Amino acid sequence: MVAFVGSILVTVIMAAGIAWWGKRRPVGAPLTWGAAMVASLYVFFLLFWAYGVVPDRWLAWADNELQWRPDKLLFGPGEILKPTAEGGSFPFTITWQTIRDIIATLIYGVMLTANAAGFILWQNRGKKAKTAIERSEYGRPLVREGV
Repeated sequence: MVAFVGSILVTVIMAAGIAWWGKRRPVGAPLTWGAAMVASLYVFFLLFWAYGVVPDRWLAWADNELQWRPDKLLFGPGEILKPTAEGGSFPFTITWQTIRDIIATLIYGVMLTANAAGFILWQNRGKKAKTAIERSEYGRPLVREGV
């Protein structure tokens, strides 16, 4: 559990570092070859960590400490998910390993969404929100003369 939580913390801290740097760096400032290489190495390590280490630490924790194996069945509260093969009424068997894999897939989905959001925030940094044009009662824009 410590390794999984630690890997999430490293991911969050590294992503916060990119957000911090994005606020400091002026939009359109020239970039040297060396700075580009350092930035690409940083982003590569962050993506490696987010897509490789975090899911691996989750799977290792679920396999070892939680013991979510294929022979361990999920019955749910009050055995509402007990399969028909075991004398219950649920139509199919769900193992804890299946739940483990679904959570790993959700981790990938969260990382992919955060990755896309980070790209969008980086590309839109420094852009100002457009102010709404004042409109008349009839819906036409009000424009001042001489503007």
